[in-house]
Amino acid sequence: MSTVNTAGTGKKRLTTSAMIASIAAEGQATRAAPFGHALAALAEQRSDIVGLSADLSKYTDLHVFAKAHPQRFYQMGMAEQLLMSAAAGMAREGFVPFATTYAVFASRRAYDFICMAIAEEQLNVKIVCALPGLTTGYGPSHQATDDLAIFRAMPNLMVIDPCDALEIEQAVPAIAAHQGPVYMRLLRGNVPLVLDEYGYQFEIGKAKTLRTGNDVLMISTGLMTMRTLEAAERLRADGIDVAVLHVPTIKPLDAATILAEARKPGRLVVTAENHSIIGGLGEAVAGLLMRNGVTPTFRQIALPDAFLDAGALPTLHDRYGISTQAVCAQVKSWL
Repeated sequence: MSTVNTAGTGKKRLTTSAMIASIAAEGQATRAAPFGHALAALAEQRSDIVGLSADLSKYTDLHVFAKAHPQRFYQMGMAEQLLMSAAAGMAREGFVPFATTYAVFASRRAYDFICMAIAEEQLNVKIVCALPGLTTGYGPSHQATDDLAIFRAMPNLMVIDPCDALEIEQAVPAIAAHQGPVYMRLLRGNVPLVLDEYGYQFEIGKAKTLRTGNDVLMISTGLMTMRTLEAAERLRADGIDVAVLHVPTIKPLDAATILAEARKPGRLVVTAENHSIIGGLGEAVAGLLMRNGVTPTFRQIALPDAFLDAGALPTLHDRYGISTQAVCAQVKSWL
């Protein structure tokens, strides 16, 4: 991040590059490469853990694992279909492969290979993908705004969207212990640390209430849980009492917890996700509520059904409604 003078005003403004993929605010606590370190630590305990990358180990933090366990790291080159096929083969031989790439490449280029070679066979492959949703400014070629919709529709595949560094660290051994294929979104690099303040413990398939409130129920996943927690604090100053329910497992949903929270009377229910408004958490929750006759006032905060612009992340998050300020403004407009 750099500082430039604004001509004629004497003021300074911060500018960022489209290459910056960090979502951490200035001064926010972070941990470096939580996925890479967690996987390397797990591999010390489990000899069946292997790591694979499609020429992106540095950009999925798998380079940390590769340095610690070079004999168990496989560089597959720019060949995502080969990456998934090789992971399937290793799983058949009793290994637990963690296959990493960008979310767009897994969901678009390698979809059929994941479906046929991994999901249909229920193989024990863990697909961990960086740049989910709007976490890069590179534009539609790298913005995976539809990956949850794509992978939610794939039978046998668990789908997880962690919030922060702590949850990534906790999720790695949990998904390794789970028998079957998993798709997990990945925040990489210097990842914000948020959930440590709430005594949080990740559990597969479980949603967790992080904050109670009487006016609004925010049901969120991934980095948007960080945003909804920040928004809840700001809205409290305006006398708006916001509850936050974090849903890291998109499939299978924690139906019991979501329904119990949504049934509490008098609250606006809002879903928040770093994903297209089509096919993600919001529509999953809406369908769950409708099927069970639960009908609160319901709204969605999500990315638009469109190919998004390239640019700096703070600008894009404001433009497309997933910054903390944008979340606050949207909630106020609905009350």
